[in-house]
Amino acid sequence: MMLKVEDVMVESVITVDADATVMKAVKIMNENEIGCLVVVRRGRAVGIITERDLLKRVIGKSKSPSRTKVREIMTKPLIAGQPDMDLEDATRLMFEKKIKKLPVVEGSRLLGLITLTDVARFQPQMIKILKKLSNQVAPPQRMKKVMNYYVC
Repeated sequence: MMLKVEDVMVESVITVDADATVMKAVKIMNENEIGCLVVVRRGRAVGIITERDLLKRVIGKSKSPSRTKVREIMTKPLIAGQPDMDLEDATRLMFEKKIKKLPVVEGSRLLGLITLTDVARFQPQMIKILKKLSNQVAPPQRMKKVMNYYVC
Protein backbone atom coordinates (compact mmCIF):
# COMPACT_ATOMS: atom_id res chain seq x y z
CA MET A 1 0.00 0.00 0.00
CA MET A 2 1.37 3.37 -1.03
CA LEU A 3 0.94 6.29 1.30
CA LYS A 4 -0.99 9.22 -0.09
CA VAL A 5 -0.50 12.91 0.57
CA GLU A 6 -3.85 13.02 2.39
CA ASP A 7 -2.47 10.48 4.90
CA VAL A 8 0.24 12.88 6.04
CA MET A 9 -0.94 16.42 5.28
CA VAL A 10 -1.95 18.94 7.92
CA GLU A 11 -5.52 19.98 7.23
CA SER A 12 -5.73 23.18 9.28
CA VAL A 13 -3.75 25.51 7.03
CA ILE A 14 -3.50 29.14 8.02
CA THR A 15 -3.85 31.57 5.15
CA VAL A 16 -3.44 35.26 4.42
CA ASP A 17 -5.13 37.38 1.79
CA ALA A 18 -2.93 38.48 -1.11
CA ASP A 19 -3.84 42.13 -0.46
CA ALA A 20 -2.84 42.02 3.22
CA THR A 21 0.31 43.82 4.28
CA VAL A 22 3.48 41.90 5.01
CA MET A 23 3.22 43.19 8.60
CA LYS A 24 -0.16 41.47 8.97
CA ALA A 25 1.31 38.24 7.56
CA VAL A 26 4.21 38.41 10.02
CA LYS A 27 1.78 38.91 12.91
CA ILE A 28 -0.25 35.88 11.82
CA MET A 29 2.90 33.76 11.50
CA ASN A 30 4.14 34.87 14.94
CA GLU A 31 0.77 34.35 16.65
CA ASN A 32 0.56 30.82 15.25
CA GLU A 33 4.28 30.05 15.54
CA ILE A 34 4.50 28.91 11.92
CA GLY A 35 7.00 29.45 9.12
CA CYS A 36 4.67 29.93 6.15
CA LEU A 37 1.24 31.05 5.06
CA VAL A 38 -0.68 30.02 1.98
CA VAL A 39 -1.78 33.16 0.13
CA VAL A 40 -5.39 33.31 -1.06
CA ARG A 41 -7.31 35.60 -3.35
CA ARG A 42 -11.09 35.29 -3.37
CA GLY A 43 -10.84 31.96 -1.56
CA ARG A 44 -8.39 30.46 -4.08
CA ALA A 45 -4.79 29.54 -3.20
CA VAL A 46 -2.51 31.67 -5.39
CA GLY A 47 0.89 31.63 -3.67
CA ILE A 48 2.86 31.01 -0.51
CA ILE A 49 4.85 33.27 1.77
CA THR A 50 7.67 31.81 3.84
CA GLU A 51 10.21 33.11 6.31
CA ARG A 52 12.76 32.99 3.49
CA ASP A 53 10.54 35.22 1.33
CA LEU A 54 10.42 37.74 4.18
CA LEU A 55 14.19 37.70 4.57
CA LYS A 56 15.03 37.92 0.87
CA ARG A 57 12.24 40.11 -0.48
CA VAL A 58 11.46 42.42 2.43
CA ILE A 59 14.35 42.68 4.89
CA GLY A 60 17.05 42.07 2.26
CA LYS A 61 15.59 44.78 0.02
CA SER A 62 14.77 47.20 2.87
CA LYS A 63 11.05 47.25 2.04
CA SER A 64 8.51 48.52 4.52
CA PRO A 65 6.49 45.60 5.99
CA SER A 66 3.59 47.94 6.70
CA ARG A 67 3.44 49.23 3.11
CA THR A 68 4.35 46.14 1.13
CA LYS A 69 1.53 43.80 0.10
CA VAL A 70 1.84 40.04 0.41
CA ARG A 71 1.13 39.63 -3.32
CA GLU A 72 4.30 41.62 -4.08
CA ILE A 73 6.63 39.20 -2.29
CA MET A 74 4.86 35.82 -2.29
CA THR A 75 6.27 32.88 -4.17
CA LYS A 76 4.17 32.22 -7.26
CA PRO A 77 2.93 30.43 -9.18
CA LEU A 78 1.87 28.10 -6.40
CA ILE A 79 3.32 24.63 -6.72
CA ALA A 80 0.78 22.26 -5.20
CA GLY A 81 0.00 18.58 -4.78
CA GLN A 82 -3.27 16.71 -4.79
CA PRO A 83 -4.65 14.68 -1.87
CA ASP A 84 -4.62 11.40 -3.79
CA MET A 85 -1.02 11.85 -4.95
CA ASP A 86 1.44 9.19 -3.84
CA LEU A 87 3.58 10.53 -1.01
CA GLU A 88 6.70 9.50 -2.89
CA ASP A 89 5.61 11.56 -5.92
CA ALA A 90 4.91 14.57 -3.70
CA THR A 91 8.35 14.23 -2.12
CA ARG A 92 9.94 13.96 -5.55
CA LEU A 93 8.10 17.12 -6.61
CA MET A 94 9.43 18.98 -3.56
CA PHE A 95 12.98 17.84 -4.37
CA GLU A 96 12.71 18.76 -8.05
CA LYS A 97 11.20 22.19 -7.35
CA LYS A 98 13.53 22.77 -4.38
CA ILE A 99 10.70 23.52 -1.96
CA LYS A 100 10.07 22.33 1.59
CA LYS A 101 6.36 23.10 1.79
CA LEU A 102 3.69 21.77 -0.56
CA PRO A 103 0.11 23.03 -0.33
CA VAL A 104 -2.49 20.39 -1.16
CA VAL A 105 -5.35 21.46 -3.40
CA GLU A 106 -8.29 19.87 -5.14
CA GLY A 107 -9.43 22.02 -8.02
CA SER A 108 -8.92 25.49 -6.59
CA ARG A 109 -9.80 24.50 -3.00
CA LEU A 110 -7.02 24.40 -0.43
CA LEU A 111 -7.23 21.15 1.55
CA GLY A 112 -3.96 20.98 3.44
CA LEU A 113 -0.20 21.37 3.57
CA ILE A 114 2.64 18.90 3.69
CA THR A 115 6.25 19.72 4.50
CA LEU A 116 9.48 17.87 3.98
CA THR A 117 9.74 17.66 7.77
CA ASP A 118 6.30 15.97 7.91
CA VAL A 119 7.49 13.41 5.39
CA ALA A 120 10.76 12.75 7.20
CA ARG A 121 9.03 12.30 10.57
CA PHE A 122 6.07 10.32 9.36
CA GLN A 123 7.30 6.84 8.67
CA PRO A 124 10.57 4.92 8.54
CA GLN A 125 9.83 3.76 4.99
CA MET A 126 9.85 7.40 3.89
CA ILE A 127 13.40 7.72 5.21
CA LYS A 128 14.42 5.12 2.62
CA ILE A 129 12.61 7.08 -0.09
CA LEU A 130 14.28 10.34 0.99
CA LYS A 131 17.72 8.69 0.98
CA LYS A 132 17.06 7.30 -2.49
CA LEU A 133 15.90 10.69 -3.78
CA SER A 134 18.84 12.55 -2.24
CA ASN A 135 21.19 10.16 -4.03
CA GLN A 136 19.44 10.91 -7.33
CA VAL A 137 18.86 14.65 -6.87
CA ALA A 138 21.09 16.67 -4.57
CA PRO A 139 18.92 18.50 -2.05
CA PRO A 140 19.23 22.30 -2.09
CA GLN A 141 21.35 23.90 0.61
CA ARG A 142 18.33 25.04 2.63
CA MET A 143 16.97 21.47 2.75
CA LYS A 144 20.22 19.88 3.91
CA LYS A 145 19.58 20.71 7.58
CA VAL A 146 16.32 18.74 7.58
CA MET A 147 17.88 15.94 5.56
CA ASN A 148 20.91 15.67 7.83
CA TYR A 149 18.81 15.70 11.00
CA TYR A 150 16.07 13.27 10.00
CA VAL A 151 17.54 11.15 7.22
CA CYS A 152 21.32 10.90 7.27
